[in-house]
Amino acid sequence: MKPRKLGNLEVSEIGAGAMSISANYGPPADIKQGIHTLRTAHEMGVTFFDTAEVYGPYTSEELVGEALSPIRDQVKIATKFGFAIDGTIGLNSRPERIKQVADASLKRLKTDRIDLFYQHRVDPNVPIEEVAGAVNDLIKQGKVLHFGLSEPSAATIRKAHAVQEITAVQTEFSLMERDPERNGVLAVCEELGIGFVPWGPVGMGYLTGEMDGSTKLDPKTDIRSTFERFSPENLAANMPIVEFLRQFSAKKGATPSQVALAWLLARKPFIVPIPGTRDVAHLEENLGAARVQLSAADLQDIDAAMAKIAVHGGRMNSMQMDLVDTSA
Repeated sequence: MKPRKLGNLEVSEIGAGAMSISANYGPPADIKQGIHTLRTAHEMGVTFFDTAEVYGPYTSEELVGEALSPIRDQVKIATKFGFAIDGTIGLNSRPERIKQVADASLKRLKTDRIDLFYQHRVDPNVPIEEVAGAVNDLIKQGKVLHFGLSEPSAATIRKAHAVQEITAVQTEFSLMERDPERNGVLAVCEELGIGFVPWGPVGMGYLTGEMDGSTKLDPKTDIRSTFERFSPENLAANMPIVEFLRQFSAKKGATPSQVALAWLLARKPFIVPIPGTRDVAHLEENLGAARVQLSAADLQDIDAAMAKIAVHGGRMNSMQMDLVDTSA
């Protein structure tokens, strides 16, 4: 695993997302399985681990803390604040709340510093300058080392960066979801020297090639069951994307997941995807993407093919999309 830089934070070129081990994509995994998966990721060269207060809530941070505390000085941990966690999906990024969350997260993560502290969603009721200022206070105290934003607009990135340097921006980005290329977010990250961390880098599981129109998602435990793109009709309608990936990956001696991740790695040197899995075999497959080299001609072929294929269905449900910052 080669190193990459998010701003001036050095991490492995592929990170590990911990959300799906504990929440949101089916029932939580057994904690021993989760610990084993995260420690195996580190043994295979991963030094960048992503979690959040709201995953569970709290249980993902507890898992990451338990798994990584014996190797804490060898890894970088990212977590997030910003949800109210009051039975709604409301937001709360008031400065006093940010500081409370930091202290609680430090305890769950069994650590004395958070390497990267993201605002999970931009709170329209709190000026981003105040948010950046609160994180700046935490950085001065040594509780936080770097500041990040999740799902911000390009305009918000600029405003926040003027108060407290942003190290990384996290947004959904994959072969299926290319908004960051169109809305200026990827461009502003490149301009300002900010790292970019795609979540959902294998299309929330769809680009693995293991889902189709007959895939059943449990509405009680799997948030994807409420997303347009994961309706049975759209799962079936998007199969041409998977079929293309299967054919292309076979030519490269790789799997669809590996090509999807290698495509992100080849886009920009400051991109660090964070695929998540509870399964060690899938982990090994994902990390194998680092060995898949895509040439400029390969990237052109992929873009040309994808330009001819429509993506059916929005990326999240309307309630979740209302939380995505689109401010100009």
